[in-house]
Amino acid sequence: MRNPNPARVTYRRATSADLEVLTEHRHRMWTAIGRHTEAEITEHDLRYRRWAKPRLRSGELLGFVAEARGGLAVGSGLVWLRPDQPRPQIPGLVSPYILSMYTCPDWRGQGIASALVRRLVTVCRASGYPNVELHASVQGRHVYRRLGFERTWEMRFWIDPRIRRRRAAAATKVRPKRKNGLDRAR
Repeated sequence: MRNPNPARVTYRRATSADLEVLTEHRHRMWTAIGRHTEAEITEHDLRYRRWAKPRLRSGELLGFVAEARGGLAVGSGLVWLRPDQPRPQIPGLVSPYILSMYTCPDWRGQGIASALVRRLVTVCRASGYPNVELHASVQGRHVYRRLGFERTWEMRFWIDPRIRRRRAAAATKVRPKRKNGLDRAR
């Protein structure tokens, strides 16, 4: 059931008291991306809580929670003020990185993710940071493009080849094809 009135959503700063909601939203984000098993994601939850808790308290990790009437958390997003190296045109030693963006399925398409990202960018701008970065899932790319984010190029090398093989195997699993009415042979 779609939310009939997106104007009823309010936004507030996330605190360490929101750790369980933020962890649940991150869990659902990874599930929606679809590249990991439920067991892998559940195992990750504990590590994420341990990592996020002190950073929320210190202000190194900050964010917002979108709430519907009654305090139901329908979305959230964070920015990590991560340590960085000195680089030309980037004067500071902190590089803001948006992560853990999530909107509940029934609330998608109503501007909640965009509103969360705008708030995170505003916090970074007000703090004097010259840029903010993120890794966009396929599902979220259109949101970020619309907000003015540009694509960058990163590369990865797996030191442990077992990880690469597991990821490659997961990516090539035979998935049932949807029937679209054009190819009756499927």
